[in-house]
Amino acid sequence: MALQNALDAVRVINILDNASSVMTVVSFTTFLGIVGWTYLLRRNSDFDKAAQLPFADENETAGESKRG
Repeated sequence: MALQNALDAVRVINILDNASSVMTVVSFTTFLGIVGWTYLLRRNSDFDKAAQLPFADENETAGESKRG
């Protein structure tokens, strides 16, 4: 019985090791996808607009004009 429990524990550890390896590959693939989306697609105009959002006036970003 003790041998069976030890074998079960080893199986669980192997499953966790395999899951860790899979998650590492998934995470790295996601990272490469983000890098590719950011740098390889050359979406500079979208990024330039997004970079200026913190400096934009609230009325202008909502599509309203200033009333004097």
